[in-house]
Amino acid sequence: MKRQLLIVILLGLSIAPAGSWAGAADISGMWEFTVEVMGPPGNLTIVFKQEGEKLSGACSHPTGEYPVTGTLKGNKVEFSYTFTNSKGLSIKATYTGAIKSPTKMTGEVEYAGGARGKWTATKKKK
Repeated sequence: MKRQLLIVILLGLSIAPAGSWAGAADISGMWEFTVEVMGPPGNLTIVFKQEGEKLSGACSHPTGEYPVTGTLKGNKVEFSYTFTNSKGLSIKATYTGAIKSPTKMTGEVEYAGGARGKWTATKKKK
């Protein structure tokens, strides 16, 4: 009976929801983003450094490189940066989303001024 119970417990652990590992995830490293707001998708790269739940890093945006700050709680990620657009205006971009696997994230982005969109990110191999 004890053996059957052990098997049931082990099977239950093996089918834990995808993303349940994310609490222990470390997303440090380079991520390639595809962002869809209006018109064709845009691409950018963010290098994250994670310390506990705190995120920092740098975004390589078409108009320059900008500091990134945010948090990772469980499999939920939130981060932002302020960039200068092609007209010279400073705009804050706030990303919210979820870690889907050790190499994939998805979510939504909101820009100051109201524009919204969706994003996907893939971790770049070292």
